[in-house]
Amino acid sequence: MLKVIVIGSGNVAQHLIKAFKNSEKVELVQTYARNPGKLKHILSLEDITGSLQDLKEADVYIISVTDDAIEDVSKQLPFSNRLVVHTSGSTPVEKSDAKNRRGVFYPLQTFSKNKDVDFKEIPLCLEAEHPDDYNTLEKLAKSISPLTYSISSEQRQALHVAAVFVNNFTNHLYVLGSRVCDENNIPFDILKPLIHETADKIKTVSPINAQTGPAKRNDKTTIQRHLDFIKDPMQKDIYTLLTQSIQRTNG
Repeated sequence: MLKVIVIGSGNVAQHLIKAFKNSEKVELVQTYARNPGKLKHILSLEDITGSLQDLKEADVYIISVTDDAIEDVSKQLPFSNRLVVHTSGSTPVEKSDAKNRRGVFYPLQTFSKNKDVDFKEIPLCLEAEHPDDYNTLEKLAKSISPLTYSISSEQRQALHVAAVFVNNFTNHLYVLGSRVCDENNIPFDILKPLIHETADKIKTVSPINAQTGPAKRNDKTTIQRHLDFIKDPMQKDIYTLLTQSIQRTNG
């Protein structure tokens, strides 16, 4: 059974803690949080430390903090030559302190504190500097998800950019669509079946072949009507830029 310590108390850390707690192949030895109270709804306080100096021995130490804090936290660890990984999608493996054996354990998903996720459906992107350490990470990953991938730091950077496009930017478009509905006394719920169908379609059709709409068919009359309707200058710019991108992509 692999012994694991999670360092952090944010969204990703909390979901990992829950996943490891529910795994029969992992022993969650301890967690670290600057404010242990943030994890008391998941763990007993005796399993949480507020001091990095008091970390116990484990097979894998997972640093799950903000990207800017990874390097500093890794330098503060009071030991060396142990397997220490971070969960960032955009931070190179080399950002962790070299006194320990370095790696990455990146779950490719969007996490919110109040919404449970099923780790069996979450891809885990792994990287390690040594083959034996990679095998350890793969064993750990497979204890909570069947979807494991060997992804280099360069590939992970590309993957993170792609994830921002398909997740963060898409969600922001939901926000803009919701505002248009609110401003015109339309319930946003009317759009939800369309949102579900759009997401479901790319399970069987490539994104480029799934594209529809006035930009795809070069319906200049409809596009101009939309632009005339939109009053917010930034929304107008976004509509124009995305229309141009769709038209260029589709020739």
